Amino acid sequence: MITVRTRTTKEEETIPAEEDKQKHTNNKKRWSLIGLAFLHYISLMNLSLENKHAVICGSTQGIGLATAIILAGLGATCVLVARNEDSLIKAVKELPIKHKQQHSYVVADFIDTISVEKAINSIIAKQTIEILVNNSGGPHPGPITAAKTSDFENAFTQHLICNHILTNAVLPGMKASAYGRIINIISTSVKTPLPNLGVSNTIRAAVASWAKTLSNEVGQYNITVNNVLPGLTNTMRYKKLIENTSALQNITKEQVEESLINSIPMRRIGLAEEIGNMIAFLASPAASYISGTNIPVDGGRTASL
Repeated sequence: MITVRTRTTKEEETIPAEEDKQKHTNNKKRWSLIGLAFLHYISLMNLSLENKHAVICGSTQGIGLATAIILAGLGATCVLVARNEDSLIKAVKELPIKHKQQHSYVVADFIDTISVEKAINSIIAKQTIEILVNNSGGPHPGPITAAKTSDFENAFTQHLICNHILTNAVLPGMKASAYGRIINIISTSVKTPLPNLGVSNTIRAAVASWAKTLSNEVGQYNITVNNVLPGLTNTMRYKKLIENTSALQNITKEQVEESLINSIPMRRIGLAEEIGNMIAFLASPAASYISGTNIPVDGGRTASL
């Protein structure tokens, strides 16, 4: 004989309701604890750049200027480097000074290695530099078969040679202070060569290899070296890319831009400050164990892992 126990209507209404209420209360407590733990972790993340000095190259517009503004906002004293003095004066005025920093600038043309060497020597004569952001305008777009030998030579000098000059100048101070952040703004072409950027693809890859080699040598001094790889970002270079592609393919600029946006999973063009946020993080104490990396900031566009 099988005995079946059934609940009364009252039992069916009250018992599950009480159980659900208890589960809800427990879940609420659990998520509250997780939230508090997360906030505690965030509060421990040290992003402060107070008492740090940063050199930001190519910093009168675009990603370079956005980066300088963010670094200054985190407390860094910034030295801007570019070739146009009027633009430099204007850019320095845009930098936050809530930590009472005294920002400055130095004029240098990255086509002229002697100019770059003089500029960085004048900077390190005044203060130790803990953060170096290597950034320079990219080579002109175009197919590699149309490139002249001089195009490669000029781009190699402007990017790799100048990066090397700047880095060698600031390394002694970084070693002495046991803190160094060298961040190179390159391109996602390091991961996957991009169409119509023949010279850029070639030179960017060389810079990435140089940076990885450097990171292996200076890591023991608490100096990190990383490459940030911007994807399509709303800068003057992006606009030039659209114009060049439009002329090359004989289609409208609107068609070019639509095609580019559709190639990005997030379906939009990046902002300069979004690249600057990554650079600022890598420059901070919070990124102390990240080195030798190539980090795309591209809305998921890069096809490779």
